[in-house]
Amino acid sequence: MYEAYWGLSQLPFQNVPDPAFFCPLPAHTDILEKLLYVVQYGKGGALLTGEAGCGKSTLSRVFLLQLEEAKYDIGLVINPSIPAEELLGEIAYQLDVSVSTPHRSAQFRSLNDHLVANAQAGKATVLMIDEAHTIKDEAIFEDLRMLLNFQFNERQLLTLILLGLPELKEVMTRQRSFHQRLAVRLRVNPLSETETSFYIDFRLEKAGGRKGLFTKEGVKAIHQAAGGIPRSINNLCDFCLLEGAKRKAKQIDTALVKAVLEYM
Repeated sequence: MYEAYWGLSQLPFQNVPDPAFFCPLPAHTDILEKLLYVVQYGKGGALLTGEAGCGKSTLSRVFLLQLEEAKYDIGLVINPSIPAEELLGEIAYQLDVSVSTPHRSAQFRSLNDHLVANAQAGKATVLMIDEAHTIKDEAIFEDLRMLLNFQFNERQLLTLILLGLPELKEVMTRQRSFHQRLAVRLRVNPLSETETSFYIDFRLEKAGGRKGLFTKEGVKAIHQAAGGIPRSINNLCDFCLLEGAKRKAKQIDTALVKAVLEYM
């Protein structure tokens, strides 16, 4: 609706985990490097937490894109809030493992055989579980711990990455044996004001816009209102561009941000 007015080729502040709009902030690239280290060196597992809207899903998609298809077998579970007796079947499905029976022992055996076959073929297996804070059945954590016990020639066969809200970290502390198997525990924090400014300019340039479209004071108002949460920053910037186009504004300043906040 406003792209032509601002000279944009596309909408810059869509709230979808689009890797093309991944902003390479130092804190986020550091998280990616640590996740890659865990996978490449078979360190077992990693825990990534952060407030809702902080960018965990985008980070995870960027991370997965960095794993070469020829070297990695990847499974992604996005709805782990299911009974424990169903999760193994979901994991098998995501890894394209055929399981002829619902019995847990057979499911574990089929998964182990698949992991061993991957290792023999020179492929590493990565399982990512998003929204892990929604896990209600704590028996699931025991099953995941058992999967991390699978080894071949003293090499761990699976890398497990859990993503979730901050409360997931508290849940994990009650799963001591499983928690110990997670090599790194990472957190995505809200953006600082400086990071917010860089983030806004980066996304604008990706969409064909120009730096400085948002004034320094406008960025400060956005940062304060959004609390540094990228999802909230996106929503506010999007409506500011819409309102700015309606008003035929030259820049997004504090007054315009405040006006948008009033009706949001």
